[in-house]
Amino acid sequence: MLPKKDAETKRKIARDLLGIQAVYLRHDPPFTWASGIKSPIYCDNRLILTAPRVRNRVETAIAATVQEKYPQCDVLMGTSTAGIAHAAIAAYILGKPMGYVRGKAKDHGRENRIEGSLKPGEKAVVIEDLISTGGSAIEVVETLREAGAEVLGIISIFTYGMDKSARRLQAAQVENTSLTDYDTLLEVAAETGYIEKENLPALRAFMANPDDPGWMELLVGGKQG
Repeated sequence: MLPKKDAETKRKIARDLLGIQAVYLRHDPPFTWASGIKSPIYCDNRLILTAPRVRNRVETAIAATVQEKYPQCDVLMGTSTAGIAHAAIAAYILGKPMGYVRGKAKDHGRENRIEGSLKPGEKAVVIEDLISTGGSAIEVVETLREAGAEVLGIISIFTYGMDKSARRLQAAQVENTSLTDYDTLLEVAAETGYIEKENLPALRAFMANPDDPGWMELLVGGKQG
């Protein structure tokens, strides 16, 4: 069971995401994630940046998580592009340096993959907006390690909690801490009427096996959120 404070934070952040309508539910057609997975749900955390009250809560929570879990952190490194702004704001709160890792090295100038100063041996925390399969965040972790950094962990705003991402993170020997997660989001969404409770079985079936389109037969209605 989560400590009370952690559970309350998860619910508050989930409520915030729902409040700014960052969560969408659609089955016809389903959303297509960057990984190619066909999904009935999509979480657009970029909307956080245009909602000052929610943004302040999220960035304060990221900064607090860094202080609690990784007090030895030297630098925050954002994932490109969604994690950059969150890393910058949280670093400002903490008074720490920040940088980010590009999806690929530039083809001009200094041809950097890592932007910002990063010295070998520095302790970095990766800031990501969302974890689905975990691939992009782990790629950033590996890039930082190749540059000689010690990656303490990943802090993300939201995770779907997929088995695939858990296995990948374990194999990469890196820990992810998310401010909120899929199960909490569904729980709060059903309580507030954001989604119909009748759709919970479909949404849980999707997460139990994202490669099985059988959840489509369970989903009630066309669009929500």
